[in-house]
Amino acid sequence: MAKGQMTVARSSASLPERAMAGRAKPEDDPARKRRRKTEETRKLLVTSARDLIAEVGFREAQMIAVAARAGIAVGTVYRYFPAKSDLMVEVVGHTSQREVDVVAGIAMGDDTAQVRLGNAIWTFARRALQGRRLAHALMAEPVEPEVEAARLRYRRKLARVFETIIEQGIREGDFLAQNVQVAAACVVGSLFDGLLGALALDSLHSEADRTESAVALVDFCLRGISGRPTSFVAPSALS
Repeated sequence: MAKGQMTVARSSASLPERAMAGRAKPEDDPARKRRRKTEETRKLLVTSARDLIAEVGFREAQMIAVAARAGIAVGTVYRYFPAKSDLMVEVVGHTSQREVDVVAGIAMGDDTAQVRLGNAIWTFARRALQGRRLAHALMAEPVEPEVEAARLRYRRKLARVFETIIEQGIREGDFLAQNVQVAAACVVGSLFDGLLGALALDSLHSEADRTESAVALVDFCLRGISGRPTSFVAPSALS
């Protein structure tokens, strides 16, 4: 009897160990591995497409070229993105969100509303001018309706950030009372349309010219929102 009891005890004690030995660790779970691989491949394709667009624009960024840049078979690209427009929409969403986040970070600062609005406009303009080909594609290049819809979402997100600053400026007396949504939309429109000339691929367009264009945009928007003459000086940390 004692022998039988000892045998049962040994067997019962080893059950958790056997269960743990047969259970995959979270990082070794096959489903988790597949999800991680899918996410990594998707991210690689979006990054490769964005880099290609920054060189040649939307129209010339063909799926076969994206596949070659990513080091992936073109058939695999189509498994993730059945149509080129699907991939382009993803690129616009990913890239534009990064730009919106940068501007939103400035909008949440501690400076006055006028300073924050000026710095936000300046930063957006300077980043666009530094990556001119990609910025031009995101703003103005003729695209499919699905991609254009993604660009409109980009503009609305950016406008909401400017709305926040303008609302605070009105409350603090920095800005005139006005329709906040219309004012923010006008700022975005001024940025997108005002930058087009500076974003043109013109080798004769100097850095000084581009900086002057960015400063002029800031002054124009600040005068319109504040109702007062302004003379924006680019902060050294952002220039």
